[in-house]
Amino acid sequence: MLVRTFGAKCIGIDAVKVTVEVDINAGIGIHLVGLADAAVKESLLRTITAMESLGYHIPGKKIVINLAPADLHKSGSGYDLPIAVGIMAASCQKNLPGIGKYLIMGELGLNGSVRPIPGALPFAELARKEQFKGIILPAESAMEALDFTDIRIYAVRSLEDALTILEEKDDCNHPLACASSALPAGEDESSAGDYVDFADIIGQEGAKRGAEIAAAGAHNLIMMGPPGAGKSSLAKALTGILPPMSLEESLVTSKIYSIIGKGGTRSALERRRPFRSPHYSASLPAIIGGGGGDFIMPGEVSLAHNGVLFLDEFGLMPKSVIEALRGPIEDRSVVISRLRSRVRYPASFMLVSASNPCPCGYWGEGERCTCTPSQRISYLSKLSGPILDRVDIHVWMHPVESTKILNSKKGEPSSRVAERVAAARERQRKRFKGESINTNSEMNNKLIERFCPLSEECRAQLEKIIRCQSLSMRAYFRIIKVARTIADLEGSTDIEERHIAEVPCIATPKEEAALEAFLTYESMLPKTENGKLRDMTF
Repeated sequence: MLVRTFGAKCIGIDAVKVTVEVDINAGIGIHLVGLADAAVKESLLRTITAMESLGYHIPGKKIVINLAPADLHKSGSGYDLPIAVGIMAASCQKNLPGIGKYLIMGELGLNGSVRPIPGALPFAELARKEQFKGIILPAESAMEALDFTDIRIYAVRSLEDALTILEEKDDCNHPLACASSALPAGEDESSAGDYVDFADIIGQEGAKRGAEIAAAGAHNLIMMGPPGAGKSSLAKALTGILPPMSLEESLVTSKIYSIIGKGGTRSALERRRPFRSPHYSASLPAIIGGGGGDFIMPGEVSLAHNGVLFLDEFGLMPKSVIEALRGPIEDRSVVISRLRSRVRYPASFMLVSASNPCPCGYWGEGERCTCTPSQRISYLSKLSGPILDRVDIHVWMHPVESTKILNSKKGEPSSRVAERVAAARERQRKRFKGESINTNSEMNNKLIERFCPLSEECRAQLEKIIRCQSLSMRAYFRIIKVARTIADLEGSTDIEERHIAEVPCIATPKEEAALEAFLTYESMLPKTENGKLRDMTF
């Protein structure tokens, strides 16, 4: 007897349908075909043991299990449940009229229990798209898909639960109610991951202003300064001023975490923007993504999608990793190619990086630096012109003076800054309605010409800045985008001269010679009377 059940496989952040065909005829043996990997082949022994532990028997005939399409590699342990259900129906041990109406995925334990699997969210989206009556998932995994209200999501804890649903004797109006009540109590995810409040950061008003502008327009930000200036604290404070994700953004981000098995288990879609902070020694596959064969995993640039990717000690990262960020920053996605597979992952993130200006960390702080010019050049030579040219806002930070620390007063709290950022993001959302972008930083040249018209006075001021600083064409459009964000923070309809005046006015070096001059001759940078580099956002 031939029986068909349906499972799924993730390719990137999307899922495709996999048909599990089970045929039982005269003969001996169990055969699994369909380009299955080792984890799938091992499912036969798990499935047989689980069925026997629940009192069912294995037919003494030839059992052929085919995973179609046969030219698509199958991996993971999620096919245990559909294979077991198919064997039960094909051997007539259970009458399962609903077997072809549901998408089924889950890993079986030897006692018949069902364990969680990665990719539950893309599977639920596929079931809705393919118009299945419902989807059967392990209880912990099913909680990821709570926001899919237009399809029934059944949470099961054992093989018996799945068989009961497929028998269709008792219709369950609230299939997730029993699963949510049985989950152990724990900390609410919404309160996890405390952030640094802007009010707790003493001084650094210029840097905080730069961070606010970066958050309002999702602009890339780099912070340069000595140890203890507050670079890491300011980066962590960004989490508290970013607005929550929209439903569309939340769905895409949650799918990325779901396919690596890190989806939420107590709430549905994740609404807090991700904050990823990998160590500076992270490898290229860890940052960009990679893997062997058909199993390609997303990297940190994708895990930070719609959120923040914070790279501390930016100058110490391998140069190959730094240069590999060019594509994701520009294209807002990353394509990982292997001999037999090619996967595209979204990677629209806000890059926030921090670095010391030299090995000792004190260049620009009067006479404290003990490094030679060649050491400074070698330290920051990894930060090439093309990378710096893709960073919209550059901030130079200095340690806070001791008198300010002792006599410090609470500054503006993150909640107030977050209100301005949320209002600016809402203006951008309305402006770009109907377009494929949500923030100013995502505008291309055509959209800049359309949404950022400049008056004659603004154009003359901008041309003067470009000519004096010898900026690139990318820097020209970058200044306009940042000025548009500053105008949004003020609630201004048009870009005005004061908005352009606040934007970066110092060019990022484009060549080795320019970088050497930038690092060697301090006279190129504006300084205060005591010899320190002047605080600036450029």
